[in-house]
Parts: sequence; structure tokens; C-alpha cells
Amino acid sequence: MVKEEHSYPRISIVTPNFNKGDYLEATIQSVLSQNYPNLEYIIMDGGSTDNSLDIIHKYESRLAYWVSEKDKGMYDAIHRGFEHSTGEIMGWINSDDMLHPGALFILADIFSNYPQVNWLTGANSRYDEYGKTVNVDRGKHFSRTDFLIGDYKYIQQESTYWRRSLYDRSGGLDTTLRLAGDLSLWLRFMRTDKLYVVNALIGGFRMCREGQLSGNESSYLEEANKVIASEPLDSEAKQKIKKRRDKIRWSMLLRRLKIFNTGLFDNWLFSEERREANLCTFRFDRSKQSFFLPEA
Repeated sequence: MVKEEHSYPRISIVTPNFNKGDYLEATIQSVLSQNYPNLEYIIMDGGSTDNSLDIIHKYESRLAYWVSEKDKGMYDAIHRGFEHSTGEIMGWINSDDMLHPGALFILADIFSNYPQVNWLTGANSRYDEYGKTVNVDRGKHFSRTDFLIGDYKYIQQESTYWRRSLYDRSGGLDTTLRLAGDLSLWLRFMRTDKLYVVNALIGGFRMCREGQLSGNESSYLEEANKVIASEPLDSEAKQKIKKRRDKIRWSMLLRRLKIFNTGLFDNWLFSEERREANLCTFRFDRSKQSFFLPEA
């Protein structure tokens, strides 16, 4: 039975673009070809001088909003795009990245059936410069403690979506950042909500040979570490950090000593973390053709 349009949650997607005409059309097509019945797609162009505007004009009848004007950077453009959006579910896809087929229906399935899920990430995937999927990693569960001890590589932005209510109460994007605005947003999400994971393909990152901000990893890591260092910590967070670091030290010590099966020891030592990750990871039910969460 086909659902009516109003029964699908509205999903708002913003694409920031500046002179990415070589890839922009593939990005737009990856979103529109989903044929998702309640999509709100917005493109924020930063005043491109290549063929980007010709491409946008080609699809403008299917866009909720678009503009071409100078911005203050990628996160400023995305922030202003979200200000024009109304969807219950939100996310962005950069103009050289792409969604995988059926991604929006996966998001709709989970967000509609699990009201406790306020943000969700899929498996990490990467395209080559020509749009071929060349790498897929299983989705990994992260906690705020992971981030605060420096284990934050990576929640893939292209595969991550959230509810507007979470975005609003978290303060939205930090437009003063140049590279790590996504990480800053994830940290603020983590103050109040768990990250849920689905091992399905949502979005993918295109690995181009040149011309990408993300190619400067050292600058990204420098900005990311500054964001983490500025995160406010209460006594509970400090205690969790100490406990996790103690566990890591024990694990590393026993690995060096090679006394016994450290894999079995790690399973016991990190059993709390493994259980939390399992309870936040969606599985697919073949008979029902839908996703479900394991029971505690």
C-alpha cells in the first residue's frame, strides 16, 4: 500500500555550492531522483561564476528555494538555508557529494516509527571523483565521551540527519567555524541525545583530487580539537572521561604484557560501551521489510 504524501515526514535538505558545476548536477539528481513525496530541497549558491547557475535553473521548478549571493562560508550558507526550511527532519549534502538510492525512505521509516530517535547516521561511504562507490564502512556508534577523549573519526555528515527540535534546542550551526562545524553540532546534540546508527547507505562523500576544504585534514583536526577543548564539562562528564581513559590504559598495558587473550579481556572491560552501541544500532527485519532496534 502506498502512503499518502502527508504521512511521510517532511525532509529538508540544503546544498551549499560555490563553483562546483562539475559535480553539482549529480548531487541534485541524487536528491531529486529519490522521488520522495515530501521533500523540501534548498540550494544556497555563493555567487558561482562557473556553470552552476545554469544547472540550478534546469531544476529550479523542483526546488523549494534557491539563491545565488555572496556568503560568509559554507556553514553560513547552510545556516541560512535551514532558516528557509520547514521540514521535521533536516540535513545537508555538499555539492560534490551524493545520496544513495532509497536513502530518504530509510530515514522516513526510522524517524516515523521511533520517536525517541532524534538523530541518526548511516554507514560511511565514499565515491571516487567519477561517482563510483569505492569504499563502505559499517556505521559506528559514538558517545559524547568518545568525542571528549578525542575519538571522533568520524560521524559522516553526508549520512547524518536529525529532527528540527534537536537542531533548534542545540543552537544550530556555528557559522564562525570553517571546517569543523559538523563536529561542533554533533557535540551539542550529544549533550542531550543519543546517536542512533543504521548500517545502511544514506549519503556518500566524493573524494576529489583537489579543490575540497576537507582535503586539509591537519587544519580540520586543529579546529576540531579546539572545539572539543572548549566543550563545557560537568562532574559527571569528567568522571566518564576518567573511567574511559582508565579502561584504555588497562587495555593497552595488557596488550604490551601479552599475559592472556586481550580480546576477551576487552570484551569484558568495554562491555558497557558495547551494550550501549548495540541498543542504538538498527537492524533490518527481512520478513517485515523494515528496521528495528534490539531489545535490552
